[in-house]
Amino acid sequence: MPVTVKTVESRKDLRAFVKFPLKLYKDCPHYVPSLFMDEMSSLDMDKNPMGKYAKCEKFLAYNEHGEIVGRVAAIINDIANRDWNHREVRFGWIDFIDDKEVSKALVDAVVQFGKKHGMTQISGPLGFTDFDNEGCVVEGFDDISSFNLKYNFPYYQDHFEALGLGKVNDWLEYRIFVPEQVPEKVSRAAALVQERYDLHIRRITKREVRREGYGRKIFDLINRAYSQLFDFTVLPDDVIDSYVNTYLGMIDLRYITLIEDKAGKLVGVSLTMPSIARAAQKCRGYLFPTGWWHLLKSTYWKHEDGLELLMIAVDPDYRNRGIHSIIFNDLIPMLIEGGFKYGESNAEMETNNSVQNLWNLYQKEFKRRRRVYSKEI
Repeated sequence: MPVTVKTVESRKDLRAFVKFPLKLYKDCPHYVPSLFMDEMSSLDMDKNPMGKYAKCEKFLAYNEHGEIVGRVAAIINDIANRDWNHREVRFGWIDFIDDKEVSKALVDAVVQFGKKHGMTQISGPLGFTDFDNEGCVVEGFDDISSFNLKYNFPYYQDHFEALGLGKVNDWLEYRIFVPEQVPEKVSRAAALVQERYDLHIRRITKREVRREGYGRKIFDLINRAYSQLFDFTVLPDDVIDSYVNTYLGMIDLRYITLIEDKAGKLVGVSLTMPSIARAAQKCRGYLFPTGWWHLLKSTYWKHEDGLELLMIAVDPDYRNRGIHSIIFNDLIPMLIEGGFKYGESNAEMETNNSVQNLWNLYQKEFKRRRRVYSKEI
């Protein structure tokens, strides 16, 4: 099929870029759309706080009839390239019909953008930072996606491999079922660890998150805890401040567990939120006219059965000291009381056995595998 690739240049083009997956996945029950307003802001380099630290070009693919048949964002993350000592152009926000001429044209556009800026390898799917959607689903296509980890059709893998892209990293996702009570081993370990290291659980308010710097403390801890994980982007302060408003602003603070030492230093955090996947499907990613109601209801009042386990971060000085037992001892009773049936894990690196071992005390099932591809250019 003849394919024409054009650069996104106008606000109209950007809206078409963001809307394309709604058409591509309109009959797919497993796809969960992102929020339209969030996507528009993330892809506008004047609004995205990473605009100071990254270069980005967005492309749309058209068929001979002028219909959009694919999209992709080419991203050069200057922070990650500096910290990981590579020259990588990332491809993200990539979606396409099942036509290899389309996927090839899109990836070729990213390659040319990368070469123009002196890059020597292409990797993806990746975003500006680790808080954007990452990875191509390669296993686990028969279940609804979580809101924060996106779905793609099975044919994507075949397209990427046909283009000579090879596996560089895999993440695994699990569904962990809420037990009827806190396992005795967990409650006993939590008490011992709290006493041994003089730790306590801290609750925070919206005011403390924004005006008293607790949001920045949380993201500073995430930077320290995750800095050595695959291609992680250590977030600058101005990006953190923006993320505090974006991410912490939508989380019910009842489901955030913070652990401090006796000096008030934050040493552990767990971020969870009631799933809004079904609500996002109902509103197709739009807040108006009624989407906001579906999202608020799922978040605060009449939640879905599942909870999204967004993140657990532990200070490197406290690794392997049982901090997770305190988190689960605090979290599980809230989930039981709230009537949640299961939690959806975030994407966990397949080589990160210490994280995956956390779920061994609970009933769990494998849900999905997602992959990042790479090749030299």
